[in-house]
Amino acid sequence: MGCCNKDNNFEKALEVGRPPNIKKLFPNSRALIVSGKVIDRAMIAKGKAMTIAANGRSSFVIKGTLMAAQKANAAVIIEIAKSEGGSSSYCPISYWNMAMYVDQLCNELGITIPVAVHADHYGIKSDKDIATAKVEIPSMFDAGITSIAIDASHLPEDKNLFANIELSQFIPAWAGLETEVGEIKGDQGLSTPKEAVFQIAGLNANGIFPDWIALNNGTTHGIEERDSGIQVELTAEIHKALEKYNMSGAQHGTSGNSSEKLRAIAQQTHTTKANVATALQMISWGVEVNDYGNAIIDKDGNFTKVKGKGASEEMWASVVAYANEKGWKKGDYKKLNLPFENKFCGQTKEIRDRMAKDVEDFVYGILVNVFNAKDTAPLAIDAILKAGSYDLGPKAKKVEDAAEWTSAKITEKAAKLSTDKGPAGNFDD
Repeated sequence: MGCCNKDNNFEKALEVGRPPNIKKLFPNSRALIVSGKVIDRAMIAKGKAMTIAANGRSSFVIKGTLMAAQKANAAVIIEIAKSEGGSSSYCPISYWNMAMYVDQLCNELGITIPVAVHADHYGIKSDKDIATAKVEIPSMFDAGITSIAIDASHLPEDKNLFANIELSQFIPAWAGLETEVGEIKGDQGLSTPKEAVFQIAGLNANGIFPDWIALNNGTTHGIEERDSGIQVELTAEIHKALEKYNMSGAQHGTSGNSSEKLRAIAQQTHTTKANVATALQMISWGVEVNDYGNAIIDKDGNFTKVKGKGASEEMWASVVAYANEKGWKKGDYKKLNLPFENKFCGQTKEIRDRMAKDVEDFVYGILVNVFNAKDTAPLAIDAILKAGSYDLGPKAKKVEDAAEWTSAKITEKAAKLSTDKGPAGNFDD
């Protein structure tokens, strides 16, 4: 009986839970691609749980993540950032083909857990970027995106808020929405409760209710060079300050943070989404990593390839030779995703399968043993069925007075924020 009810619920969710863009793109699909709101609500329903937002830099990462999620019965997010998969990118997966990859793999593998397709770190660094975004964002939803992060954290606080307000009209109301304060710079330029409240209160006054807020809470993107990492107490303090706005947290830069810190983030904060990128890339290639996914560097400063894991030994030699020819250091290896995806796909089935299986094993361990995301898939389906729709509506209500958040007053309030942006520079998202 339980099995039949489970199957019946999936069929109902498949019928009503897929957003209009997904139904239009994949009319005959049995992939349960949903709004990011659905994934967030599932984690909230379980309590003290967050799920992986896997940066799908390659088809192997996406495949392995989906297999792990199915095994863990967990709702998940597949995402790509603007630097990785925007109009100028270093990955074969992009904002415009990611949904297609997810849909195809879900159908091929018989995946029945809910999956959101998230455009992460859609970066806004200038007025020109805003003009471009007004065209690009609709094009991304036309291509199957179901959730987006507007990242104008590189701008002053008032400009960040203005950009989020201006671009909100180009995002479907049903879609998952993430906003960000503080660039990801490690332990410099850390976000503060005042910055976060300013951003979310200003959005609330304008009738905009993000599902997630991302912070600079001590992490970096890429390979974690230091042991500091996530500052759990700071994150909890900021989330506490935002409680009346019913916000969830998005944790960036998880690769290289210990399992203990990631468990603490899940248990002690309102985080429901945790981005993992570099670790999955390295594992799919067969690079040796420690127990929390940070690549191990040998005495000469090079990555160590594990024999019999990931890509073939011959392919890895080709990867290293290509990087050396380009003069790329270990932080540049992410750029190898684009030129080597087809080469990786041209290996034997045994090797292709193990590249995805290594990702599956790592992600399964995180979902079940660290993030507490096991068995959240039925909770996501319950949220869809309760709403009877792909549109779950906002979690929050309007509690701020719009008259206190006019353009002039926003600029005035921002000027009173004493914030430390940290060092200047091009911090990759």
